[in-house]
Amino acid sequence: MSDPGSQTDARQAMERILASQSVGHLGLTDAGEVYVVPLNYTYSRGRILFHCALEGRKLDMIRANPRVCFEVSCQGAEPLPHGGDPCDTPFESVICWGTARIVEDLSERRAILDEFQMRFEKPGGPREPVPMARVERCGAVEIAVSRMTGRRGLGHRPERWEWVA
Repeated sequence: MSDPGSQTDARQAMERILASQSVGHLGLTDAGEVYVVPLNYTYSRGRILFHCALEGRKLDMIRANPRVCFEVSCQGAEPLPHGGDPCDTPFESVICWGTARIVEDLSERRAILDEFQMRFEKPGGPREPVPMARVERCGAVEIAVSRMTGRRGLGHRPERWEWVA
């Protein structure tokens, strides 16, 4: 596994990829059933944050088994036919493992929703804080990341990283 220098460098490389994307895929499992769902997210200080409904399958599965996996990826170009040549389509990806926590406390939920909203703020200035009436109707989940692996393929020089808390 190539290492760009240290665990800190590896983590920073993967955090740049996490910050560059807006859609990730959350992997959940319960009683032998696997469920993967795409969602908007933000990454902040070792945590993946997302908003959701106050009830539903995703939350039921988190309650049953809070250990989750989260993936983001981007492809820099269309794959080229390579008829026996090594595949060299540029891409980046990160897989995170961690523990999900449904945020019940309204003031903490508001802080997470505000942080999420800031990630997707519109041109022209920052958005107003999320009103408490909306916070009461919108769920939030925090995933504390305990491990990340990442890959970058740029031509024939792939890079791989790993970070463990």
